[in-house]
Amino acid sequence: MTEAILLVGGMGTRLMPLTRNTPKPMLPVAGLPVTEHQLLMAKRAGITSVVLATSYLSEIFIPYFGDGSKWGMDLRYAVEDKPLGTGGAIRNAAAHLHGDDTVAIFNGDVISGHDLTEQINFHARNQAEVTLHLTRVDDARAYGCVPTETDGRVSAFLEKMDKPVTNTINAGCYLFDRSVIDLIPPHSVVSIEREIFPDLVLQGKKVFGFIDDSYWLDIGTPTALLKGSRDLVAGALGGHASTFVVGQGSLIDPGAQVGGGSALGINVHVEERAVIEGSIVCDEVRVGQGSHIIDSFIAPGMVIPPDSKIIDSYCAKDGISPL
Repeated sequence: MTEAILLVGGMGTRLMPLTRNTPKPMLPVAGLPVTEHQLLMAKRAGITSVVLATSYLSEIFIPYFGDGSKWGMDLRYAVEDKPLGTGGAIRNAAAHLHGDDTVAIFNGDVISGHDLTEQINFHARNQAEVTLHLTRVDDARAYGCVPTETDGRVSAFLEKMDKPVTNTINAGCYLFDRSVIDLIPPHSVVSIEREIFPDLVLQGKKVFGFIDDSYWLDIGTPTALLKGSRDLVAGALGGHASTFVVGQGSLIDPGAQVGGGSALGINVHVEERAVIEGSIVCDEVRVGQGSHIIDSFIAPGMVIPPDSKIIDSYCAKDGISPL
C-alpha cells in the first residue's frame, strides 16, 4: 500500500499576514484546512498512512488532526528543528514511514483535482523511480517548465524563462520509490526541485511526468487562496456546487446576504443587513449589522462593528491591511 508525506513546514511568506499565527497548510479553503483537502484526496486514492512533515508553527497541526483516526487514517508527524528544504523534509519524514513501498509526496500549498489513482497506476506501468504530476498552463513564464519525451519520460527541469520550451509545469505531487528517497542526504538542507530532480535526470534515472489538466491551483498568495476557496465552493473538485458554505453553529440573519463562493467557519454570527461576498470568514467571527465584507479574509474571533466596509482586505485583531 502506498504511503504519503505531506510537506507542510513552509512559512508561507507570500501569504503574510495571513500566516502570522497560522501555518499556510492550515488556512481554511471552502471551510476546511488545505491539509484536510489533501488528506481526503490521498484517502480517495487508497492512501491511509501519512506523515506530516512540519516545521513552522508545527504545534497547530496535532490538536486538529491527532492520530488521524477521525478520518480513518494513520497520521504521524516529523518535526524539523530548522527548515530543511523540500528534499531535506522528505528525507527527514521518511524515517516515520512504515514500509518500503512507493511514497506519494504532496506540496502543502497546492489544491489539485488530478487523478492520483491513475498517477499511481502510471508510475507502476512505467516501472518508474519517480513520477511527477505535471499540468499545462497558459503562460509558463512564472514557473519552471518540465519537458517530456513522447513516452512521458522527463527530459529536463528548466528554470523560469521568457520563452518557455513547453507550457507543462511541475504541479507538486510526486511518487517516489523508497530507494530514491534514501539517496537524499540526511540532516541537510536540500531542494527537491532545484537539486534532486535535475540530478536524477542527469543520472538517467527513470523519472516520468504524468500529465493531467484537471483543476489545479497554487494557493501561495492571499488572492489565490480566496480564489481557491471560491472555486471549491462552486464545485471545482466535484461534489455539490453552492453559492456559499457555512460551519456548524453559525447563524445568518434572514435579512443578511451571503454568497459569491464565501466560506464561513464554525460559530459565525452574521447580523441583519450584512453582506458577505467572495470571502473567507474564520471561526467565532461576529459580523455586525449592515457591514459589507467583499473579497476579504477575516481572521478567527473578530468582531466586525456595524456598518463596516471591508473590501479586498485582511482583517485581524492587529488591524486591517489590503490583500
